[in-house]
Amino acid sequence: MMVWWATKHFHLPAQRHGSFQQRATLVNVKLKWVKDRPLDHVVSRQRHLQLVHRLVERISSDPRGGVPAHDLPRRPLALGHRSLLSSDFLLRYPAIFRRSSIDCFHLTDEAFHLRELELHTLRDSEPDLVDRLRRLLMLTINHTLPLHTIDQLSWDMGLPSDYHKFLLPRFPQFFSIRQPDNDERIWLKLVSRDPALSVSELQRSHGENGSEGECLTFPVSFTRGFALRRKCMMWLQEWQTLPYTSPYSDPSGLDPRTDVSEKRIVGVFHELLHLTIAKKTKRMNFSNLRKPLQLPQKFTKVLERHPGIFYLSQKLGVQTVVLREAYSGGRELLRKHPLESIRERYVAMMKVGRPERKRRSRRSGEVEGDSSEDEDGICTHTCEDQDQHICA
Repeated sequence: MMVWWATKHFHLPAQRHGSFQQRATLVNVKLKWVKDRPLDHVVSRQRHLQLVHRLVERISSDPRGGVPAHDLPRRPLALGHRSLLSSDFLLRYPAIFRRSSIDCFHLTDEAFHLRELELHTLRDSEPDLVDRLRRLLMLTINHTLPLHTIDQLSWDMGLPSDYHKFLLPRFPQFFSIRQPDNDERIWLKLVSRDPALSVSELQRSHGENGSEGECLTFPVSFTRGFALRRKCMMWLQEWQTLPYTSPYSDPSGLDPRTDVSEKRIVGVFHELLHLTIAKKTKRMNFSNLRKPLQLPQKFTKVLERHPGIFYLSQKLGVQTVVLREAYSGGRELLRKHPLESIRERYVAMMKVGRPERKRRSRRSGEVEGDSSEDEDGICTHTCEDQDQHICA
């Protein structure tokens, strides 16, 4: 349950970047983190999903129809503060994996059909996934990124794990793979920029009024019980009226010490999260993009200054950034990508046959299924609840 608050939409066409007087921070605002249980659940419910999916891919792609236990990865899988052998991990999910009498692992019939459906969905979603990758490259200064950096975002963007081997070569009109001199990294470069793709999601949501330089406002929402003091509200209203800089435009004319520049950074994060299929990603993935996106030092601090736009979940031992508007105060996406629907079915299958987790008493302040522990009761993160945001 959320309490929604937003500023009105202002149009100041005369205040373009060339003539707008950039101002330093209007108010020294400090907002404390507050727990949002529905969005924490969004993050925690996919615990171990990526690892399970990787093993599903490994088994389904084997021409033998199964993988002997001795062919599984020998390095123990890290799960919180403990490790498990791959074979032991597979046995935890009997609705997805089955072991034959000859100690060979196969997919269950249901998991096999779901994987087939996923591959079909990937083929149908290919144009959309290609456009997402093109837009990511268009956000960067030279329209290029190391493949390693893209790999870190590939799961969140819905890209297949073998995208660099099978997807990229089919679109030479869009992508070029290069290795610069004196650089061990392999880079992906966008061949040509498409103006039709350089319209941000915020601009699209404002329709005809979504031109760059207009004072476009971001959707803002807060956790139930949130208290916003008058000084903070005035600052936020004023900040919303500042000109909007498209994340696809050159920011070199902006003073990084101003709120106008901060609004551009918020716009970059907002667009990046819209490029993911679940509208969330790890905070560290943003940090790896600082130089390519022409962002200042400590740029991720804006995530903490704008908790009405972004939620920082502390679940699973890492900070995950969630776009609030995509969930409208609940646990489900307002618009769900077909691939995300497939992943939810994997999550449902992971729960089948698993031992019921210990329930915490409501008197302790916890609700069922909402803790920082993994399935084995191992605590991965500790964070005190805050009753409300505080404006300093």
